[in-house]
Amino acid sequence: MLDHRVAATIAWVVGAQPALAYPPTPPSASTAQTQLNSLTVKAEGTTTGYSRDKFPHWRTVSGTCDTRDEVLKRDGTGVTVDSGCEPTGGKWYSVYDAVYITDDSAIDIDHIVPLAEAWRSGASTWTTAKRQNFANDLTIAQLIAVSASSNRSKGDRDPAAWKPTNTSVHCIYAREWIWVKHTYGLSLQSTEKTALQQMLNAC
Repeated sequence: MLDHRVAATIAWVVGAQPALAYPPTPPSASTAQTQLNSLTVKAEGTTTGYSRDKFPHWRTVSGTCDTRDEVLKRDGTGVTVDSGCEPTGGKWYSVYDAVYITDDSAIDIDHIVPLAEAWRSGASTWTTAKRQNFANDLTIAQLIAVSASSNRSKGDRDPAAWKPTNTSVHCIYAREWIWVKHTYGLSLQSTEKTALQQMLNAC
């Protein structure tokens, strides 16, 4: 019988439902390769002037539910919420470190491409409205519910400095990262591109 953690990872990879974590499925590895090749490679900028407040989140999506609430509902299984859209039950599978979590306070919503990383890669020149869209984008694989510990281990580092400890998701993580940078026209540095290429090669 297939291990539940492996099954959950497979579900995430293929975008099947129900799954225990499933942002929108990114383009295939071959498409990701084309996108990676099209990205501008240059020295990374600085965080001068950066503030998370310059990426307003979380915005209201529907009723009392904001973007964070929507990701918690989307990425969990058996999730129930109260009138304020706060989870009252459910289970989440953190694909970064392959652990199950039943306490939503131990869950973070990770920006696949961190806000500070985006700032250093071109978002410093964006309007506040565009940065808000980036920070709340549910249409691409930019947001995912993961364990707080794995998210804080990642911080604002790119794949040259941090990768999920769960190596089985490196392929899809690279495809997601590339998809986000391609969608928003963000640049990348040479070490970042090398790391992404290595992960794509393993797809």
